[in-house]
Amino acid sequence: MNSECVKSTPAAFAVAGPAAVGAAGSASSADAPPRFERQGLALAVLFVGAFLAPLDYFIVNLALPAIHTGLGATDAQLQLIVSAYASAYAVLLITGGRLGDLYGRRRMFMTGMAGFVVASALCGLAPSGQVLVIARIVQGMAAAVMAPQVLATVRAVVPLSQQTRVMSFYGFVFGLSSIVGQLGGGALVTYRPFGLDWRIIFLINIPVGILAFIGTWKFVPENQPAVRTGIDLKGVGLLSLLLLLIIYPMTHGREAGWPAWTFAMFALSVPVFALFIATQRRVERRGGHPLVDLQLFRNPAFALGLVLAFLFYCNSAFFLTYGIFLQTGLHWTPLASGVAIMPFAIGFVVGPLTSPAVVRRIGGHVLTLGFSMMTVGFTLTGWSATRAPAPDLLFYCGLVCAGVGQGLLLPSIMRTILTEVVAEKAGLASGVASSTLQIGSAFGTAAISGAFFGVLGRWATPHAYAHAFQYSLGINALLMLTCIGLSVVLVRHQHVVLRRAG
Repeated sequence: MNSECVKSTPAAFAVAGPAAVGAAGSASSADAPPRFERQGLALAVLFVGAFLAPLDYFIVNLALPAIHTGLGATDAQLQLIVSAYASAYAVLLITGGRLGDLYGRRRMFMTGMAGFVVASALCGLAPSGQVLVIARIVQGMAAAVMAPQVLATVRAVVPLSQQTRVMSFYGFVFGLSSIVGQLGGGALVTYRPFGLDWRIIFLINIPVGILAFIGTWKFVPENQPAVRTGIDLKGVGLLSLLLLLIIYPMTHGREAGWPAWTFAMFALSVPVFALFIATQRRVERRGGHPLVDLQLFRNPAFALGLVLAFLFYCNSAFFLTYGIFLQTGLHWTPLASGVAIMPFAIGFVVGPLTSPAVVRRIGGHVLTLGFSMMTVGFTLTGWSATRAPAPDLLFYCGLVCAGVGQGLLLPSIMRTILTEVVAEKAGLASGVASSTLQIGSAFGTAAISGAFFGVLGRWATPHAYAHAFQYSLGINALLMLTCIGLSVVLVRHQHVVLRRAG
């Protein structure tokens, strides 16, 4: 997305960002861009893809206890069912956008949708936890091919005068997917339509995806930029290997008793990271298109903003631990657990609606306010979790506070990161930033949920689950507290830059 879109529709862009990585950077318009013949139907079809990609991250959280029982999946496999999807999604999003540039965005959207349908079938028919993890990786890869084409197509095909309205609706669709994922997942697992158990949360994607595939073929025109960029396969491979070396031992190490191979994998990640950086520099020197433009990191605001984005999205582990605490610990139904996320969701909706007014009043300090509210909210909820046999008013007040904080941050963090990025690199920068969000999500899910299971140990009492949940929220609160300090440094830096420019 270019800088004009970032400034005019920050809320929509920030909420949509994680699903739209690479789309922004690959949305160059062709000399004679096509137009939708039936725009409403075409946008509806595209937004199905925008909805499904994040939906399948959230919908699985409340099904994890049922998967644990039905497949005998281990705690490590439960973590990987979430983090493996996010990792594959994060690594390939930029590449997915470039595939659309090379081979056509409609073609790649349909390819990604077809792969997503097949992967969903594999997930729904998985006979074991290990097979389900592999299927989730394939599903994340397909989502990464499908999702970037949505915004790229919108920018290439929708008239400029209508793009702000369309982008706002896109942001609404993306935000709605997280709420529907939690509630819908809980309802499907509880009511078991067609006599299916947890498998229905994946199998339901098949008819929806097939209809979207047909609709894309009928209503969405092919579009491609005039200038095409290459694909950095070495960069993709090294970044995938780096995440594997970190996330796999993090999820399996505790159950295995932290054997030597876990530390060997952690140690090996250091030279792999160095090799990744060296490879990116070499591609750049040769005039190629590296997966990550290292020149961007010379901008202090961008580099510091990426750290904030990474730490911010580590809190995605909250959804996993919250569902397990309520279902396995307190024996709530999946539907009741889904409804219990509504206080957080209400805050999540209120935050973006109030964000423009808050930004007008306090400017960049909206980041500090958002991180402070998340720190206070998670602390209150965690403290209350062990003080009562069931969630009480203080527990839910903390969730509302944290949800409002997250809602304030989503429209602001991407805009703040991109403030000092030059216009011609805004698309690349947004892609890197959005991938960082997803990597933070994968890392946080693996690390914080690992700490949750570690504290839980072999105990299976409600109090033990409450204590483990409190511990995981404490980690989230500490991360947000760190972000408060970093956000103050970032805002001060940007004020200095503005004074010099003035």
